[in-house]
Amino acid sequence: MTLDLAGDPVALTTTLVDFRSESGTEQPLADEVERALGALNSLTVARDGDTVVARTDLGRSHRIILAGHLDTVPIAGNVPSRRDGDLLYGCGTSDMKSGLAVALHLAATVPDPAFDLTVVAYDNEEVEASKNGLGRVSRNHPEWLAADFAVLLEPTDGTVEGGCQGTLRAQVTTHGKRAHSARSWHGVNAIHGAAEILNRLTAYTAREIDIDGCLYREGLNAVGISGGVAGNVIPDRCDVTVNFRFAPDRTEKDAEEHVREVFEGFEVTVTDSAPGALPGLSSPAAVSFVEALDVPVQAKLGWTDVARFATLGVPAVNFGPGDPNLAHQAGEYVDVRKITDAAAALRRYLTAG
Repeated sequence: MTLDLAGDPVALTTTLVDFRSESGTEQPLADEVERALGALNSLTVARDGDTVVARTDLGRSHRIILAGHLDTVPIAGNVPSRRDGDLLYGCGTSDMKSGLAVALHLAATVPDPAFDLTVVAYDNEEVEASKNGLGRVSRNHPEWLAADFAVLLEPTDGTVEGGCQGTLRAQVTTHGKRAHSARSWHGVNAIHGAAEILNRLTAYTAREIDIDGCLYREGLNAVGISGGVAGNVIPDRCDVTVNFRFAPDRTEKDAEEHVREVFEGFEVTVTDSAPGALPGLSSPAAVSFVEALDVPVQAKLGWTDVARFATLGVPAVNFGPGDPNLAHQAGEYVDVRKITDAAAALRRYLTAG
């Protein structure tokens, strides 16, 4: 499949969705994105692994980044895409190949932007933070991400979403003693011991906090449980995996301390963590962006790579055509009118300055 960046962004979204790119398998799509961007005389294209970065060099006083990830969650019988009226169904339609299509389309069709433009198409966003392509580029080539403002085209349903939640995963472990299940009184059942972990989660009251007019809702939930040795053995270990989505006024250290406090008395092992990002909507670049688009502003409930841009000192917001509530669903879809609207809004912003 070839990508027509200059054509209809809805058609480009369809092609991107039909181009399978589950996390870790992005290379063929990255190859085609690199080829398509490289064919544009206005851009200098570079690559790190399966992350492609294209930049203008027009001597403008400010530089804007448009960024989106290439990968999707595992396909669930929802590729190839299908169209039903104004709805385009398929894996990644909302999260976030529609947003990626808008970024690539604008790179090809705004030859004289008011800003210098950097477009980043990166790999492995949907898996653990250590594999994230944008994170890898920030370590290997931070100069590629130097900018005055960044727009991450994650699904926001056409609103501007400020900041993002942090995320932490941990294993909470119980230990017991093995025994034959016919003589269970000789053992201690570690799976039964996990009941108290689940009771604490059930009773947990999640915090809500308003930061700069954006309401963030936290959540602490079990997302997995494993234990057991054999059908006739009392298990001596049980692991409950929990995920804490925390508001951006907490640091990763704060979040870890909170999780350890909730599960005091149990063994807690943090397996993955990424910081949140404050809304940052008071920066002049963000104010200008919100005024130019004239759309509602709210908190991003979820983790996105605006946190990486914040770490680099680049103000960033989330803005994309997909609906975040549909992300990762087998019935995922995008309203194609939102793709057209997002492309038009960003075109106005990029050309007006």
